[in-house]
Amino acid sequence: MFQPLYVAATGLNTFQDEMIDISNNLANAKTVAFKKGRTEKESLLYVEKTFDSKLAEAVKKANGLSSDSLEYGTGVRVTSTRKDFMQGTIETTNQPMDLAIQGEGFFQLTLADGTPAYTRAGNFHIDNEGNVVDPNGRMMDPPITIPEGTTSVLVKQDGTVLVYINDSSEATEIGQLVLAKFPNAPGLKSIGQNLFAQTDSSGEPIFGNPTQDNFGYLQQGALEQSNVDVISEMMRMIMVQRVFDTVTKAVSSYEAMLTTLERMKG
Repeated sequence: MFQPLYVAATGLNTFQDEMIDISNNLANAKTVAFKKGRTEKESLLYVEKTFDSKLAEAVKKANGLSSDSLEYGTGVRVTSTRKDFMQGTIETTNQPMDLAIQGEGFFQLTLADGTPAYTRAGNFHIDNEGNVVDPNGRMMDPPITIPEGTTSVLVKQDGTVLVYINDSSEATEIGQLVLAKFPNAPGLKSIGQNLFAQTDSSGEPIFGNPTQDNFGYLQQGALEQSNVDVISEMMRMIMVQRVFDTVTKAVSSYEAMLTTLERMKG
């Protein structure tokens, strides 16, 4: 493949990937505790072309070039689509099992295969057995079970879970919510359904109670919303589209140059 076409192809592929990331952000603008992605790019390796003719030497001198060679870029690529864990806004729902984290922490859940997963989404429910679970039935870790006959649930900012049974005037403590945090949260791997998995990049999880050591605190009857700024994402989309169109025009221009050269040879 001719080098300019190859370079242009890497750009088109890169901006296509960024457009996918933008589209995913916009599609999840109303998803509870969704964290927007950020496409990171880098240039590919450079190659050198040595001056090998008197004409090229003259061009070098005319342009004030001191090197005996020219460097040519070979394109661009996406290196990662890291998550931005900036705090989302907190929206009051008045639902007792809705929990919002103000701070760095994550809820830990247990997947069907027994492995842990982490989430910022606190839209929990109580299943038929009294277990506190996420919308897909995954239990919290450590598990919290609401006793039969409970008329109301109180979750304090420090994660203490209290219940009132059979309209009792005295609350009974039944458990403690524990949060996890990571040395490098953007290194977590997205696995879908508002869940993240630990990676070597994220580091090992550190566990603690809310309100301690920057884990954050809990707000009952509220949910953290997506941190996607729709206007910013739309502006980003327009910029990517314009660059994509510009690269496409560069491809067309190069094809026109090749056509002209072929005619001259003929």
